[in-house]
Amino acid sequence: MGTQKPRILPWLVSQLDLGQLEGVAWLDKSRKRFRIPWKHGLRQDAQQEDFGIFQAWAEASGAYTPGKDKPDLPTWKRNFRSALNRKEGLRLAEDRSKDPHDPHKIYEFVSPGAGDFSQVDTSPDTSGRGSTSDTQEDILELLSDMVLAPIPDVGPLGLAVVPEHCSQLLLSPNLENPMPCPNLAPPENPLKRLLVPEEQWEYEVTAFYRGRQVFQQTIFCPGGLRLVGSEAGDRTLPGQPITLPDPGVSLTDRGVTGYVKRVLRGLKGGLALWRAGQRLWARRLGHCHAYWAVGEELLPDSGHGHDGEVPKDEDGDVFNLGSFVAGLISFMEGSGRSPRYTLWFCIGESWPQDQPWVKRLVMVKVVPTCLRALLDMARSGGASSLENTVDLHISNSHPLSLTSDQYKAYLQDLVEDMDFVSGEA
Repeated sequence: MGTQKPRILPWLVSQLDLGQLEGVAWLDKSRKRFRIPWKHGLRQDAQQEDFGIFQAWAEASGAYTPGKDKPDLPTWKRNFRSALNRKEGLRLAEDRSKDPHDPHKIYEFVSPGAGDFSQVDTSPDTSGRGSTSDTQEDILELLSDMVLAPIPDVGPLGLAVVPEHCSQLLLSPNLENPMPCPNLAPPENPLKRLLVPEEQWEYEVTAFYRGRQVFQQTIFCPGGLRLVGSEAGDRTLPGQPITLPDPGVSLTDRGVTGYVKRVLRGLKGGLALWRAGQRLWARRLGHCHAYWAVGEELLPDSGHGHDGEVPKDEDGDVFNLGSFVAGLISFMEGSGRSPRYTLWFCIGESWPQDQPWVKRLVMVKVVPTCLRALLDMARSGGASSLENTVDLHISNSHPLSLTSDQYKAYLQDLVEDMDFVSGEA
């Protein structure tokens, strides 16, 4: 006969009274407010004792046996938070998990009889309902098997990914424990296959000469891509070279054709774009200046101007994946516009601010197709309604059906594993 799983609130109160777990402590004499350390596992100063409460609950609940099961910090943390969120007599009073010096959360008992800790866990579950911040945190953790930290000294940076397990199973955000799978392996977040590994990132590249589309190609780009002129240039440079077409084939105006050819010659080594960690970076290796902006997929937003100039021979940050995922969550909750994911580059001329972009000689649009898929999934699920089912179709895989709540929860887990900071640009 196995040991019966303890109720989490009486168990937690006993841990608070013992005071043996690092950072787990009462904050008032009435024993109604307490703090829990909430440090992200990717922080350089993270220590094992910072996660003692999560491991202790995993052991007490029977989800983890030391020496037998593989440690799984993201799942421990998610299960602990889910168990607390399911109790209506407890609420999150303050979320200080982003504090750079002392990340933690403060909870408090709110039921009239909360002082009677022998009965404190008799309140009904709330079916996993949590606050908006809980939803955002779940999205981050749903990319949980990802480590979105740069890998040093590897050139164009990628992601370290733990082995995939149990891809056929889904984790419901309303379950206190993950669904069982063979060999006690943690369930896989299905969204991670859209975002990792880096060498499988796919880009749709579209080029325009004086507003006329002259090129479109969708390509997997190990190490990123490099826009080059009529010749591929130095093939020893990193990134997949994408050769822009000869303007003489598609343009009839000889004057315009000549200018476009000059721009293409000036590209030299090319305009490089690659993924490193949770960001996209760009660098120009030739003489042509290039300006960039994140805009709508159909048209560049020329009204507000460019977001920046691509630096020469230096890495320039042009897109933050963490901000995109957080924006996608807000969009699904009806509190924001749909996040943008399309990069527009104006090459060889100034950005067409307050001018028709179709007059520019060379404009290039780059769409990371996985970001388009994430937004399409949110829209197909009704975005703000959160009532429908979305079908996740990934190349060479079987489609997965997720409820909008499940999809949002998987996004939330992604956000926490990205160690997203709301004020980060």
